[in-house]
Amino acid sequence: MKKLILGLAVTAGSLAFAQTTTTTSTKSMSSDVRFGIKGGMNVSSLSKDGSLEDQGSKIGFNAGLFATIPVAESFSIQPEVLYTQYGDKYDQVVLGNRYSRARHLDYVAVPVMFQYNFVPNFYVEAGPEFGLLVSAKNKFKNETDNNVITESGNYKDDLNSFNLGIGLGAGYYFTDNIGITARYVAGVTDIAKDRPSNSDAVRNNTFQVGLAYKF
Repeated sequence: MKKLILGLAVTAGSLAFAQTTTTTSTKSMSSDVRFGIKGGMNVSSLSKDGSLEDQGSKIGFNAGLFATIPVAESFSIQPEVLYTQYGDKYDQVVLGNRYSRARHLDYVAVPVMFQYNFVPNFYVEAGPEFGLLVSAKNKFKNETDNNVITESGNYKDDLNSFNLGIGLGAGYYFTDNIGITARYVAGVTDIAKDRPSNSDAVRNNTFQVGLAYKF
């Protein structure tokens, strides 16, 4: 996995270098390599093959760095490095108290988005997201009084350390620097390391919305 992420970083760096060396002195918003930061909210869930029912959504965050690399007129590649929180959460009310059970799955993710600009400040995108699991914990909480009843240790070694998803999204820049982004990432790989036969795979899914700032 480390070799995969390193390879992606080298590829992105090579593309950025090649684009920079061929950029003419005439600068425009659509031709420059741009670096930036982004962050926002995740609404995540875990789904089974057999059914999309009983999905419990959990709120988390994502934050990281990106580079927008033009490769042709109206087309760009945007590699990113994000810390992103996935998982799911279920609530129930017992004797007037609301309790929640949540799975917190945190990843370092490397999305590589292929973007098409309909106009210079609006784009749609699609591409793979590669993730490395860095933390996995379960939490049982009394939401009524905000009291954590139990919290597990980090059991990431019991799960699949690699996550692959497919992202679809869009973004709009209000200025040359500030924009809003939205993306849905559908999981491809099973989160389980050793899935028993004849049982459904469980995959990460998340909707992300946030802000981006280009330098």
